[in-house]
Amino acid sequence: MSPILRSPEAHGWESYLQTVAQQLLDRTGEDMQIWNARVLAEGPSDEAGLRAWLAGKGVTGYPANLLVRERFGYPAWFTASAEDLIDGQYADRPDLRPVFEAVIEAASGTGEVIVQARKTYVSLLTPRRTFARVQATTRTRVDLALRLDPSLIGGRLQPSKVHEHTPVQLSFACVEEVNDEARAWLARAWQSNS
Repeated sequence: MSPILRSPEAHGWESYLQTVAQQLLDRTGEDMQIWNARVLAEGPSDEAGLRAWLAGKGVTGYPANLLVRERFGYPAWFTASAEDLIDGQYADRPDLRPVFEAVIEAASGTGEVIVQARKTYVSLLTPRRTFARVQATTRTRVDLALRLDPSLIGGRLQPSKVHEHTPVQLSFACVEEVNDEARAWLARAWQSNS
């Protein structure tokens, strides 16, 4: 396991939950504990009804999703640790795990990097925003999508298939492909989004 995945910056969904709980407080003046009690006391007993009830109270978007999950439960992947999420991504493609680790190591050399593990990908963030996403897209390839200008596409830098906010990508089939060129693109993406 990479040291960066054990660092305080590496996390699964817990920081997201804290951020959305803060949004709820900022928007409504009431915290999660108060809203959870209101949902139980006054809210409908089905998900669609609860969403409509929350919208009527002015709670929409991520805060509404959070309260619905609080009421009806979280999926297992949502409560998993960052390590467990990443282990799951590479469970059926262990040969690609060293490639992922090499990408994370290269990213850690760019500056302050926050690693956010999700069910099928890992986001890399500057303190400001996401600058890259790492995903084992196939059983033989890890894609590194970068938030860079699409006009840079050419050579190894291809259009991204990973996410619209990271429009260009590099693909890796082996650790050796995470080379100086890849590190330079990572550094450029980090710098452009810091």
